[in-house]
Parts: sequence; structure tokens; C-alpha cells
Amino acid sequence: MDFSFVRKALFLSLFAPTLLSAQYTDVINSNRPGRAVSAYAVGKNVAQVEMGLLYEQRNDSEQNFDSNIFGTDFALRYGLLFEELEIVYEGSFISQNIDYSSPLGTDGRRTDFSRNRVGLKYLVYDPFKNPEKNKPNLYSWRANNVFQLKNLIPAVSLYGGATFTVGDNPFYVGDPVVAYRGAIATQSRLSPRFVLISNIAYDRIGTDFPEWRYALSVTHAFRNPKWSVFLEGQGINSDRYSDILARTGLAYLFSENFQADFHVGSNFKSDPSRMFAVAGFSYRLDFHKDKLIPIDEQSGGQNGKIKKNSNKKKSKKRDKKNKDDIDF
Repeated sequence: MDFSFVRKALFLSLFAPTLLSAQYTDVINSNRPGRAVSAYAVGKNVAQVEMGLLYEQRNDSEQNFDSNIFGTDFALRYGLLFEELEIVYEGSFISQNIDYSSPLGTDGRRTDFSRNRVGLKYLVYDPFKNPEKNKPNLYSWRANNVFQLKNLIPAVSLYGGATFTVGDNPFYVGDPVVAYRGAIATQSRLSPRFVLISNIAYDRIGTDFPEWRYALSVTHAFRNPKWSVFLEGQGINSDRYSDILARTGLAYLFSENFQADFHVGSNFKSDPSRMFAVAGFSYRLDFHKDKLIPIDEQSGGQNGKIKKNSNKKKSKKRDKKNKDDIDF
């Protein structure tokens, strides 16, 4: 077992707020499993793929049909221009077999994108931006692990994007080629092991059936920091389709750049009823480079400053003569 990696993951679980102030973290930051997305970006020059294979059993007692859905959902994320911004492409490509129990229905199959959108997410507020105000208490384990009201103050990001409908998509009949989406994502660190994420989105803007979507997710990291579990609720409200879904599952961190996950879920009604399972992974291509801080801007020394020694290449004799003029 790689104990050095476990120690690093445990360190990140304790000091994540400080590291997240720069967006980038040493360990992959994935939106999987579930639908709720983090308020934080992946970090500048980080490319990340998140993919899952799904199966869903969907039955409708009112329209008298049973259906099976197979497919894949995926996201491509890239840290663009600076730490707080990422561009993301999200897609779901599915095939649905429909069997009607009534002779009036016509069995069939429909295959296409049920989700096909591109957007930008930008972090507008980060409560951990100032690391000096969020240093851990080195003298009290309880102070670092107990819940505090200030932990409810979330990081906040804004999202703007669009769904693209190409050709005769059976899942978006009558929709325009482009439909817009706006969203807010928040993220609170309730304790070193609990994270709360919430999303509110206004989707399908510009169609005949715009819809509100919301999600609330709680993630818990185990004592072995490679393992985590989550519980999520999602709501959808529109004249076309309304529903409430629940999900739960777990994730396992194989390495700093690779995570696997699995989750199951269902809704709470019969028109239609839905039960599904998803297995997936997240993989990161890390091209991030730390921003170097000029030495004259770093803190250190008795007076909190370090001056550049511009005489490094001059003779030892002159260095010795001027040594009292350098503030170490």
C-alpha cells in the first residue's frame, strides 16, 4: 500500500481550504459521482475527462410502457486563462428501447444526445482566498475538526452555457438549435471530512418548456482518505417534465490523477418511475505550473522582507565590503 500517497491525501483533507484558494490541488478535483458540480475550477492549464456508463429502467404506468436505457455521460473540463475560470463540455449519449403493453402503442428505439452543452464557469467568491485567515490551529485538534458557523459561508461560482440540438433529436422535439442555461454553484466545507454543494440552474432558455433544476449534495471522506461517499437530491420543475431524484454512491482515489466511482438512484413517482446505476471514472492531464512570486514580494527575515542581492556576480572583496548593507 502506498502510505506516502495516503499521507498526502490526508494532508489535503485537513488543509484543502488553503490549497483551494488557488483552485489547483495536488489531487484530482472531480464533479463525479452525481450531478451536482463543484464551485471550484480544475486549475489553469489542467485538462480533465470525466466519464460514466449508465443503465436505467424507466416505466410509465399512465402511458403503459416499459423501457431500458443504456448510454454514457461525460464531461471535458479545461482550466482556461486563469485559475478561477474553466470551460466545460457535458454530454450524455443514450439508447432507449420502449415496449408498450397497450396494443395502441408502437414499440421502438430512440438514440441520440440527451445532453449536449458547452459552458463557462467562473469562481466569483472564495472564502478561503486569504490563507492567513484560514490557517489551521496547530494547538487544537478539536478547533480544526468541530463544526463552526463560518464553515457555512460557501464559495460561489457562476455558469453560463448553451445546449445544442443537432438534427432530428427525439429527446428535444421542437427545440431550437441553441437553448441557453444559467446556473449558480456553491460549495461549503462543513468540516475536514464533510463538503456541502448546491446548484441552482435555469435551463432550456429560449424553448417552449424552460425548466428549473436544483441539486444538493453532501460528501463525506472516510478515515482512509482514498474513499468517499455521497448523498444527493435533485429536483426538476417545468411544464414538460417535473421530478425529484435521489442518488448515493462512493468514489475511490487510485492516484493523484485518477478516480473511479459508482452510484445508484431513483425517483419517487410512477409516471414515469426511474431506477438507475452508473459506474465511471475521472482522469486528469496535469499541465499546471505554479506561479512564481518575485523574491522581493515574498515574506521572510526579521522585517518581513528579503531584498535581492544585485551584487551576486561581483568580486568577493566588494561583497564583503557591502555585506552590512544587505537585509537578511
